[in-house]
This record gives sequence, structure tokens and C-alpha cells, in this order.
Amino acid sequence: MILRLQEINVYYSAIHALKNLSLEVEAGEIVTLIGANGAGKSTALKAISGLVRPKTGLIEYQGQNITRLSPEAIVRTGISHVPEGRRVFSNLTVRENLQLGAFTVKDQGQVASSIERVLTTFPRLKERLGQYGGTLSGGEQQMLAIGRALMVRPKLLILDEPSLGLAPFLVSEIFNIIRLINSEGTSILLVEQNAHLALGVAQRGYVMETGRVVLASSSDKLLNNEEVRKAYLGE
Repeated sequence: MILRLQEINVYYSAIHALKNLSLEVEAGEIVTLIGANGAGKSTALKAISGLVRPKTGLIEYQGQNITRLSPEAIVRTGISHVPEGRRVFSNLTVRENLQLGAFTVKDQGQVASSIERVLTTFPRLKERLGQYGGTLSGGEQQMLAIGRALMVRPKLLILDEPSLGLAPFLVSEIFNIIRLINSEGTSILLVEQNAHLALGVAQRGYVMETGRVVLASSSDKLLNNEEVRKAYLGE
């Protein structure tokens, strides 16, 4: 087991955003969270990466309690988070964005080899190394955001809405890259509004409603579940 959340409760002032949320990711898996906007999916990811602090509950990564660790300490354990909206540094070059992704890495040789590895995964970024992040297309910015997260060679990659705002052919390219990253040994926890896509790439899924998990199963079973098909697959 690489990740386990046990009965996590998160509040935003008086709003109870996550209600006794429990979920697991096995090593080597892609697991997806699906649900309507406001269901708590992004909050769950932020709780894992230390961006919001649970009031109660336990988050374990590789058997270590990380519930109270800072975001930087969580990155050092081997978790990388690609936030919704990409958030690349628009006034820095592609190379500088990638270098910032390795802020916890002291070995400059490792940083250089990680950049080469990212450029092998995203050949388009190789042509854009000196370009400012803000001048890239939406698809290229998403590639840069994922590449930046890969700079620390995470064992667990958290992706929040990677297809948001992208043209269909780019969405397909991004999801092929997600499969590739997973095939190379990185576990992935994915939030994706396109439930068809998410369940197509994941082994298992959790359906969230108003801060709770209401259904958890294999992707195949969720794709064939009548309630899921009506609510999230537009069928």
C-alpha cells in the first residue's frame, strides 16, 4: 500500500468539506476520484499534499504518518502534485520551471538527468526550453506542469484535472503520457471531470458526493454501473 487515507475530515471555516473520507492507492496503480464539482475531490488531493490540514483522521504514505507534515516535507517523501489550472511560472523559461520542480534536490547531476528524462517524455518541451512558460499553448503548459512534478522522481503523482481546457487531440496525448508514467512505476491518483477518460485509464475509482465516498469499485464495474453512467457518463 503506497497511500491510505482514514476518516479524514477537512473544514473550510464552517464548511465541512471532507467527511470521514477513506481511500487507498496500491503501489503501481492508477486510482481516480470522480464526482460533481464541489464534491471534495480537489480538497482530498490538497489534504494529501499538505496544502490543507485535516481536523481529524490519518494520512499514511508508505506506512509513514504524513498528516501533519508541511507541503515541502511531503514532496521530499516522494509525492508530487500537479494542481488544477497548471500554474506554470509564466515569466520563467521552460528550463527554469523544470529546475524549480527540483527545489528539494541538492545533486545538480540528478537535476540534469531528471530534465533529460522529462524531455524524453515530452519531446515538445525540448524545442521550447528557452521559451517563457506564459507563451506556451495550454497543452504545452500541462506537459510542463507534469514534467515539473516529475523532476523529483515521485513514487506517487497526484493529478488534478489534467484535461481541463485542452483540445481533444491534446487530451488524448496527455492521457497516453499518464499511462506511460504509470508503466514506468509511478503510482497515480487522478481527479478528472471526464469520467469516461478517468475510468478508462484507472484500475479503480472512488465516486465522491458532498465530501464523502459513496461508491468504490474497479473501473470496469463503475463504467457498467447504471447510476454512475447516468450521473457522470452522460448516458
